[in-house]
Amino acid sequence: MLELPERTTVVDVSARDGLQSFHRWVDTDVKVAMVDRLSAAGFPVIEVTNFAHPRVIPHLKDAEEVMERIARRGGIVYRAQAPNARGAQRAVAAKAQEILGLITASATYNKKNQNMTLEQGVASAIETFRISDAAHTPFVMAVGMAYFCAYEGVIPEDHVLDLLAQLRNGGIKRYYLAGSLGMEDPRHVNRLIRRALERFPDIEIGFHVHNLAGNGMANIVAALDGGASFIEGSICGIGGGIMMPTTVGAVGNLATEDIVHLLNEMKVETGVSTQAAVSAAMDIAKLLDITPQSYVTAAGDRAKVMEDARTHGKAHPA
Repeated sequence: MLELPERTTVVDVSARDGLQSFHRWVDTDVKVAMVDRLSAAGFPVIEVTNFAHPRVIPHLKDAEEVMERIARRGGIVYRAQAPNARGAQRAVAAKAQEILGLITASATYNKKNQNMTLEQGVASAIETFRISDAAHTPFVMAVGMAYFCAYEGVIPEDHVLDLLAQLRNGGIKRYYLAGSLGMEDPRHVNRLIRRALERFPDIEIGFHVHNLAGNGMANIVAALDGGASFIEGSICGIGGGIMMPTTVGAVGNLATEDIVHLLNEMKVETGVSTQAAVSAAMDIAKLLDITPQSYVTAAGDRAKVMEDARTHGKAHPA
């Protein structure tokens, strides 16, 4: 029997994780309209931008302007990523309501992505947290490559738990574990989250899902059964590409509208209706001139399928 929560939080990361690896520059006006449309749909946490150095992520060089211009709605948390102390200072000044730190469990990838050893990464993460904490801004620590890395293979669970211990000793209590490459399997996802919460009962863990192997939906169910309290996706399935030497790195995020649809059908309350998520996806797809990469925008929910059957359906032999 699955043990699923009555309610979970769905975080949309498209304006940051989606656009920072988008195939072209997206105008500031469009970024603002995109965040406002996600707000209108009722997503409780929206990741707006990244305060990395503009030379590192030029697609988000307008971070301050986007944060200033979005129409903030009560009850919605507007998050920004800050990969280092300087980024955290900028995020605080821009009135981010939540700050996301970053480290990867893979030493090889951490060196390639952030040019740091894991020891340096832990020290940097704790410094970033302290800046956020001093400003009374909630902080979440992203632990990327928590399950599998193309350079190192399967990441040992004890290694991830030891990394969490170091970060927790620095005062960090909220995390997400990221399936950064999308090659994770449900048993591994479930077991690692369970072990982390058993060892550190005072922390909160979410799951950031990618979908290269097609296991994303199963991994979400496994994460929730393991105790994850929030799930992260990207509207229309945009972005999520990672720094890899092949096109494998371009396959990324799971569409938030599919996540909302799945959870709502399982009676896990999200606070976002499937119809609102699908409508937002269609509008944002028009803003970005893309086609949504989601099942629910293509096929609809159960009610739509039944309506189509009543209106147009003909019986076909099995």
